[in-house]
Amino acid sequence: MKIIPFILALLCCITAQAQQYDESKVPAYTLPDPLLTLSGQRVKNVRTWEKVRRPEVLRLFEDNIYGQMPHDFDSIRFTTLREEPRAMEGKALLKETRISVYRAGQSVSIHLTLFIPNNVPRPVPVFLLINNRGKNITDPDRKEKSPFWPAEVVIDSGYAIAAFHVSDLAPDNKDTFVNGVLQLYPGQLQAANGMKAIGAWAWGAARVMDYFEKEPLVNASKVALTGHSRGGKTSLWAAAQDQRFAICITNCSGNSGAALARRQFGERVSRINTTFPHWFNDNYKKYNDRENDLPVDQHMLIALIAPRPVYATNATKDLWADPTGTFLALKNAEKVYALYGLKSNLPSTPPATNAAVATSILGYHNREGEHDMTLFDWTHFIQFANIHFRKR
Repeated sequence: MKIIPFILALLCCITAQAQQYDESKVPAYTLPDPLLTLSGQRVKNVRTWEKVRRPEVLRLFEDNIYGQMPHDFDSIRFTTLREEPRAMEGKALLKETRISVYRAGQSVSIHLTLFIPNNVPRPVPVFLLINNRGKNITDPDRKEKSPFWPAEVVIDSGYAIAAFHVSDLAPDNKDTFVNGVLQLYPGQLQAANGMKAIGAWAWGAARVMDYFEKEPLVNASKVALTGHSRGGKTSLWAAAQDQRFAICITNCSGNSGAALARRQFGERVSRINTTFPHWFNDNYKKYNDRENDLPVDQHMLIALIAPRPVYATNATKDLWADPTGTFLALKNAEKVYALYGLKSNLPSTPPATNAAVATSILGYHNREGEHDMTLFDWTHFIQFANIHFRKR
């Protein structure tokens, strides 16, 4: 008799999952207009966007989702830990650097792994990964290699490639995430709009950019910031906050990343806040099962990055991250890019599986496969960077 409740529970779970992935269940929704100010003024030019509306939208995201981004600290130091001029069988210079930031008697250190190609003119454009997977993924000795961070492929393409691990800034754990950047800014934990883990990771990306500006071998004006899943949520937020990042790449970032929340498809705000309560600020929890009450949606986060290029991805077996919602977020950011005279080449409907749209200020692909970052993804990230860095 005990098997019957189990079967019923399993059927309920399967039904719930089917509803999560059923386009017919997407409710009617109206997206907030990125070009309408809080006072009701219509934004018609870049000046009004940059002076009035963009600061409004940035603050709405800070207050309601990602948390405040502190910018003050006492000092920052860069220490070379290791330098191998003939890494990767002579193809690259390896530099491992400790970035130490000090504030109010506390400090935090970021370990940065950087490979720079040897046979190209320097300074070199660079891809920076926010690594939320294992540290072995970015093994500096290259004893372990992964398509998640195909350093050799990027080096062969003439780019430098770098990575830092999220645990240096905030462990990805609801009980220990405070053991990092937040020790420098304890007031953030008391504020309803204070940053938590994702804000801390984005803060760390900005400190790596501080280092790049001092590193003569790297072209700090041509940094492509990338992240996968929660790292992809972070890459969007970091690029929105720090306009020094030249390109933003967000891979399978889904809810609270590149996908529209109001579609209520796949992962929803309530699920992400319950499962990962340490990622976003406390105010965000007010919108659990109330996505339509949010004053923003993710197309506006992408719009904050304008006029810089953004590339977003999905995977066919990762409906949890809402491929259609991601594509629609990009499409609904187009009007802000248009203020700058930049026309997106995205089609009116999502492109076919594995058909990448890279020759556009807003790029996109939905590849076949699982929730991951693959060589297919990186091949198109490189193509995207080739197109846009060649224009700069």
